[in-house]
Amino acid sequence: MTQPPRPAVFAGLATLDVVHRVARLPGPDEKVTATAVEVTAGGPAANAAKTLAALGGRARLVTALGADPVAGLVRADLESFGVEVVDLASGRPGIPPVASVLVTETTGQRAVVNSEGFALPDVPPLDELVAGAASLLVDGHHPTLALAAARAARAAGVPVVADAGRPRPVWERLLPLTDVAICSAEFRVGDAPAGGFAAAALHAVGVRRVAITAGAGPLAWWDADTRASGELRPPTVTAVDTLGAGDVLHGAFCFHAERGLGFADALAAASRLAAARCTRWGLNAWLRSLRA
Repeated sequence: MTQPPRPAVFAGLATLDVVHRVARLPGPDEKVTATAVEVTAGGPAANAAKTLAALGGRARLVTALGADPVAGLVRADLESFGVEVVDLASGRPGIPPVASVLVTETTGQRAVVNSEGFALPDVPPLDELVAGAASLLVDGHHPTLALAAARAARAAGVPVVADAGRPRPVWERLLPLTDVAICSAEFRVGDAPAGGFAAAALHAVGVRRVAITAGAGPLAWWDADTRASGELRPPTVTAVDTLGAGDVLHGAFCFHAERGLGFADALAAASRLAAARCTRWGLNAWLRSLRA
C-alpha cells in the first residue's frame, strides 16, 4: 500500500487579505475605484502552505485565528486548497489579522496595511504536529509558536526552513534552530550588513544553507555543507501583481526540496514559480490554475 506523503508544516501568520487592484494609489482625502477585488487568506506561512498544497503537496498550517466570523473566511479559503488548519486560538474572541492591500495595475507593486493578530503567550506541545513532517517553515510571526515548533522539529530531526523577512527580536533565538534561511534583501543579523556578510553571520549561528532574495534581481545562495555558493537570476517577466510572490517561493522551495532536489536546484525551481506568480492578477486565481 502506498504511504501518504509526509506533511510540510507551516507555523506562523494567517490573515484575511482584502486586495484591490487600482490604476494608481489615492492621495490624501481621495477615493479611487478598484478595477478588481480579491478576498483571500494571506500571510507568509499561510500563502506558502497554499502554494505547496496547490503544487500537490500535503500542507499543515499551525496559526492563530480565533472565533470571530472573519476567522471562518480565512479557514474556508485555506481548506479550499486542501490545507490542514490547526488553530491555536480556537474559541478565543477577537478578530484575526486583516490586511488591506492596494496593487497598482501598471507595475504590479503592492502597498499593504496590516493589523495585529492574537498574542500567543502559551503554546501547547507541538511534538505530535511536527513529528514525521517533511519540513517545518517558520515566518517569525507568533514568536512563541515559532520557537516551540522549531524546537519540536529539531528534536524530531525535521528540517527547519526560515522565511526571514524583516528583522524581529525572535530571530536571535530562532536562527540557531534553523537549517535553511531564505531571507529578504533587508534582513540583518545583529550589526552585520546585508548580503554575504549576513550569510556569514547566519552560518556562524548554525544555519547551514542561506539564500537572499532581491525581488526581480538575482538570488544569492550559500551552502556551508558543500562549501558552494552561487547566484540565480529569476526569469524576466512583466509584473502584473507581485503580492505573495516571496511566499510562493518559500512554499515551492519546501515542495521541491521534499521531492529530492538539491538546495540550489530547489531554489531555482521556486524562483521560476515566484516569477510566474507575478504575471497574473490575483494570487488565489493563479494558484488554482496550477491545479487545473
